[in-house]
Amino acid sequence: MADEREVDICVIGAGAAGLSVAAGTAQMGAPTVLVERGEMGGECLNSGCVPSKALLASARAAALVARAPALGVRLNGAGVEFADVSKHVHATIAAIAPNDSVERFKGLGATVIKGSARFVSPRTIEVDGMRIGARRFVIATGSRPLVPPIPGLAEAGYLTNETVFDLAQLPEHLIIVGGGPIGVELAQAFRQLGARVSVVEQFSVLARDDPELAGVVRDRLVDDGVAIREGATVTHVQRTDKRVVVTVRDSNGAEDTVEGSHVLVAAGRRASVDDLGLETAGIAFDAAGVKVNARLRTDNRRVFAIGDVVRGGHRFTHMCTYHAAIVIRNALFRIPARVRLDAFPWVTFTAPELAQVGLTEQQAVAKGGGIRILRWPFADIDRARAEAEIDGLVKVVATPRGRILGAGIVGPHAGELIQTWVLAIQERLGLGAIAKMVSPYPTFGEVSKRAAGSFFAPTLFGPQTRRLVRWLRHLG
Repeated sequence: MADEREVDICVIGAGAAGLSVAAGTAQMGAPTVLVERGEMGGECLNSGCVPSKALLASARAAALVARAPALGVRLNGAGVEFADVSKHVHATIAAIAPNDSVERFKGLGATVIKGSARFVSPRTIEVDGMRIGARRFVIATGSRPLVPPIPGLAEAGYLTNETVFDLAQLPEHLIIVGGGPIGVELAQAFRQLGARVSVVEQFSVLARDDPELAGVVRDRLVDDGVAIREGATVTHVQRTDKRVVVTVRDSNGAEDTVEGSHVLVAAGRRASVDDLGLETAGIAFDAAGVKVNARLRTDNRRVFAIGDVVRGGHRFTHMCTYHAAIVIRNALFRIPARVRLDAFPWVTFTAPELAQVGLTEQQAVAKGGGIRILRWPFADIDRARAEAEIDGLVKVVATPRGRILGAGIVGPHAGELIQTWVLAIQERLGLGAIAKMVSPYPTFGEVSKRAAGSFFAPTLFGPQTRRLVRWLRHLG
């Protein structure tokens, strides 16, 4: 007879989403089982956010050295040791890993089981012969790289985000298939570290972002020396004499080739839904992910799904932690919390960074109704001038009455600066709240205050105000 146990919460997957749920429920006193068949920490720790940002930090340092003469500093003998960059990346993973470890979660009170989980009934899973029943299940199995069926790709060999951080040497020429956030971040990082880089993108780079803001990033990538092919499709890959030849077809049907040393596939993600027995549990899903409602509940009322495995969701670590909070409130406290995305931000960590929250201009126009677009360039911010970081702008989408519908920032520290706009949209603050904010001088944050203030400038400095000032002068 199989070993059987009953718990309150069973979490399948120990990536960012699953760990957040398990940490919360275990510390709140709910008997919790956490099942993971791979590495603790999942994609974020081992092959996603953590290693990519560590690599980007090394690339930023190299880029800063390269532009030091523009700031009056000349350095001799500087160079990139890729082996040391790799050590930095893996040391960063190792430093953070204890936070996601089996030992830590056992210490929090969770039971951690290593193995593959599969539903054998609507309320029971099996893990290597052990059966686990739970009052509530949480599917948090994440996603994995989507590899297009390109002829010759498998035979030629390719990298994904799961393998690129294990490179022992800097690629001589890295060809990246895909120009989304992962593709452009890694393109810029490897270029700044000294590799030749080509990006092949079927549509346009950062196609989901505001085109005006994405264009600033694209221009910087080109200035950095990244070769970008947009509106192009990879039709064939072949390896010959330790080189890889990629055949590319443009939008007019013309074909040519790009020859490099490595191919990196960054063409999107697919939900990890295989071999979970979801059909047995009565859970609707497809290749895009698990179907959930606004409370993240599946068709099986005992089962929630969160993070990257959710169909149609934003695949970011902070979405995972946000989902976790929604599920804990529903599963433990029976509070009907629902997902709200109007104040959800996302960031692409290129230089300059690109951050957005709420509606873009195009989305707001499509919804109908009047809008106002406000812009303020970093070139007009003194701190940006002092640090020679003047590329970019803040772009705000608002109603004619000053309600904030969305904001985008492309520029230095955009990921930090966007948080002002996240709070404003979340708490339904108007542009006046940001315009009245006292911003310390000189800081990059002044750019948000200036953008908000520009909404009121036509009125504040207009004819009516001038007439009022003249009238008040006569009063003495």
